[in-house]
Amino acid sequence: RERRRDPEQALLVVRASKSEDEALPYLLYLQGGPGFPSGRPSAPPGGWMKAALNKYRVLLLDQRGTGRSTPVTSESLSAIGSAEEQAAYLSHFRADAIVRDCEAVRASVARARKLTLLGQSFGGFCILSYLSIAPEGVERALFTFGLAPVAVAVDDVYHATFKRMEARNARFYARYPEDVELVREIVSRLHREPVPLPPGGAV
Repeated sequence: RERRRDPEQALLVVRASKSEDEALPYLLYLQGGPGFPSGRPSAPPGGWMKAALNKYRVLLLDQRGTGRSTPVTSESLSAIGSAEEQAAYLSHFRADAIVRDCEAVRASVARARKLTLLGQSFGGFCILSYLSIAPEGVERALFTFGLAPVAVAVDDVYHATFKRMEARNARFYARYPEDVELVREIVSRLHREPVPLPPGGAV
């Protein structure tokens, strides 16, 4: 079948940081989203990347369907066929498939050494899948706002989140009372004139 029709034959792109120390362990970064490519390295490196490069060789994976890996777009989906065929195709882009890709990267790039995983948002969800599917490949797991609820209903999680946000908002407005009226004006304006977002939808 054509490559665009077979996600298991898709191109997968991973960037490896250069290091003179071959003994450094590998850190694989899993981007949030889903649907976003991995961040691009800068020169000189900054942020978390700068700190990580002192201890790791960093791997930046464009998860399947994103970035320079074979992308999934509305145009590519419309060429596949019926809604059922499109849904079947998209089933190959879940967290379990991303974990299998990570294992392939671990085997080929990291020479089967265990990985330290850094997951941001959806990347943290992928780490949970990784720990369930292939825990033998993980040295340690680092989560940044991506720890999914386990054995808890999602409604309970949202309820707790809303209460936390109420408390945080109260703290913010107590510290910056002059912003109360400004935020009200912004919200009122957005209700009257929604601002479109590039991928669709509105603020």
